[in-house]
Amino acid sequence: MNTEIIKIEEENIDRQAIVRAGEIIRAGGLVAFPTETVYGLGGDALNASSSEKIYAAKGRPSDNPLIVHIAKMEALPFLVREVPKDACKLAERFWPGPLTMIFNKSKYVPAKTTGGLETVAVRMPSNKVAKAFIEEAGGYVAAPSANRSGRPSPTLAKYVIEDLDGRVEMIIDGGEAVIGLESTIVDLTEEKPMILRPGYVTAEMLASVIGNVETDRAIMDEACDKAPKAPGMKYRHYAPKGGLTIVEGQAWQVEQYINERLKECKAGGKKTGVIATDETALHYQADSVKSVGKRKEKEQIAKGLFRILREFDDEDIQVIFAESFERQGVGAAIMNRLLKAAGHQVVTPESKL
Repeated sequence: MNTEIIKIEEENIDRQAIVRAGEIIRAGGLVAFPTETVYGLGGDALNASSSEKIYAAKGRPSDNPLIVHIAKMEALPFLVREVPKDACKLAERFWPGPLTMIFNKSKYVPAKTTGGLETVAVRMPSNKVAKAFIEEAGGYVAAPSANRSGRPSPTLAKYVIEDLDGRVEMIIDGGEAVIGLESTIVDLTEEKPMILRPGYVTAEMLASVIGNVETDRAIMDEACDKAPKAPGMKYRHYAPKGGLTIVEGQAWQVEQYINERLKECKAGGKKTGVIATDETALHYQADSVKSVGKRKEKEQIAKGLFRILREFDDEDIQVIFAESFERQGVGAAIMNRLLKAAGHQVVTPESKL
């Protein structure tokens, strides 16, 4: 398959290109497109064969549900059996934007799109290219992240091309994603709203709109054997090619432990990398040390995390160590992604004092 690659800017949308992209979706094909979170791999959400093509292109397990993207609130009732009051409140505050809500699905949504579940995940992105594309595609686009399954989600089109060139009909290059982490997912089908995936919209932000919101304990723990109700709950995600270990504890202990391991790796001829912050980057002796920004600027850390994991792959880094981060606010999303990328490989050094 020859993949057409086109560049579209948010402030100067090429309508003819958007029309071509929409035609591909309506004909049952696949188009990778930019959103404010990460790039998505889009297909017709109401066409079971399109969803099957998405799973095949990504190498994604078929029980891992897809998110249906819409461009206007009026499209939601067609997808769901009912729209709860909490959903209306959250949509008014956070849509369009980086929030996905889970509803009981209508009969019009194929089981292939929902991973066989009776629920459907829905999001309305704020990216102008994404919104124009979704409308032209018929209003209902199923889209996981536009990467091969298990790899770091792409925030730049070049990584979409790296993973999916020859597997999809079109890739839309819309520049770098402004958020850099996938959307927050909140389940509204249970008695109490529950966060199934943390993201840019934090638990505190959700609670300010609809009151108390619970968080699924599996977010920071090892994956369980239950069918995943939301993308990213069951399978290892976001993994770089090199082995990743998270090191947590007091700053001096973390730095000492990582530098000791770096010496061992160097002696063994392995190429090493470290994910650090502006405050600590100069303290490490690795082949490649990358700062995600100032430790207190969580939004900046979130934006650069997946890009840094991809850059380590570009550099053929074999062993990676990452500092840990506080798990409050956006920090919960950062640690969720790091834990998934590391396969929950976490080390807490013992004090030598």
